[in-house]
Amino acid sequence: MKLTDQIRKRFEHDDDFFIEEHILAGRPVRIMAFKSLIDLPKTWANLQSRVREANWEIAPVTDRDPALFVLSKLGQAISEPDEVRLFAALSSGHLIIYYEDPETYLDVVPIPVTLTRSIEQPLNENVLQGSASAFNDDLITNIGLLKRELNTTSLRTQSYLTGNTSPRKLALLYLEDQVEPNLLQEVSERLEARKSWDLYSLQRLSKALGFQPWSVVPKFYTTELPMEAAHALRQGRIVLFLDRFPFALILPALIGDLFMMENDRNYPILFMYLIRGLRVAGIMINLIMPGLYVALVSVNPEVLRIELALSIAESRSGVPYPAFVETLLLLIVLELIIVASVRLPKSIGPTLTVVGGIILGQAVVEARLVSSLLIIILAATTIASSAVVGFQNSLPIRLFKYLTLILASLYGVFGVMSGLVIICAYLSSLTTYGIPFLYFIKPKDDSNG
Repeated sequence: MKLTDQIRKRFEHDDDFFIEEHILAGRPVRIMAFKSLIDLPKTWANLQSRVREANWEIAPVTDRDPALFVLSKLGQAISEPDEVRLFAALSSGHLIIYYEDPETYLDVVPIPVTLTRSIEQPLNENVLQGSASAFNDDLITNIGLLKRELNTTSLRTQSYLTGNTSPRKLALLYLEDQVEPNLLQEVSERLEARKSWDLYSLQRLSKALGFQPWSVVPKFYTTELPMEAAHALRQGRIVLFLDRFPFALILPALIGDLFMMENDRNYPILFMYLIRGLRVAGIMINLIMPGLYVALVSVNPEVLRIELALSIAESRSGVPYPAFVETLLLLIVLELIIVASVRLPKSIGPTLTVVGGIILGQAVVEARLVSSLLIIILAATTIASSAVVGFQNSLPIRLFKYLTLILASLYGVFGVMSGLVIICAYLSSLTTYGIPFLYFIKPKDDSNG
């Protein structure tokens, strides 16, 4: 069975696929593509125009048929064509032209149907003073945005086509004079060895890169800002772009990604350090405050001054639950509110936040189910969790606070300190291809810090 017949049989129940016979440059050809990915009338008109404008006289004298020479200039011939290669080209939105004698398959870039959104402002990372462009769903557009941001000749790009059942493009970018050679070698070898994997999610990509699936701290940092991706490249890190994913994946993730942004350098240096200091304070508040409340109320009340201890005792009068239980229940309610506000439509999300944050909180206090002081502490904790750079980076911080909360309920203030020591020890043990998570990378040509 011919390869064209195999392709026809495979997609015989797919109305979006077409394979048609036409005359092009005076020779019978077959064209095949997906209707939803190309603008067929404009593409065919463009091919006919290129054939008419071709200079037939420049065909090599060795060619018996000058039409073959003209056809070969319309696209790139697929070497060793098979069903997998043709499907990968078709699913990428290309047009395949087939002609016999000799049997040739041409991969032609057609006029596509616009299926991607234009360059817009970032949706998840607000920029107050800097470029307002954000990455979108198209891989080529994302690479172009990053090239515009860097504007250097040392930027290198490696492209991969991954997956057999659902092919998807992947691009690896790095600065030749900045990248760590061992890091580049590790990532390139793992991607080459797993090109047959279908990378349709970040979990699949993490597994392909050899990361542990149950790691609390993500191994890569995601951003939708070209300036942040460019800064990571200048540090010697690697940037990955996955087609149909509007973020840049920065390898490896480091501790500085939690509270440092390249956009901070657009402010005076004093304000830059103040902003970063506030982010560090937000991380510490998120980790310590709930556990410290439980420790001082239920285990170590003698640490407090007598006036403060009496005020806390008065606020908790009539509360039927222990401090640990009321704190845990209210934290779970706040997590539900955050998850719901993210998933709901924007027209309903703010309403739910108001209902959950104000009305529900006031009703819980008036019903004497929790103390009013706990409402203040957890509100400050929730606000502090948003001070972390990037939503993905806030997830491990939100999880770590439950560790300090449990230890504080058992050992008091000593449990809070023990939780911080355990968290620091865990973070110090994390490495990505030999690069520690607590490492601060400095660009090789940056002499002033």
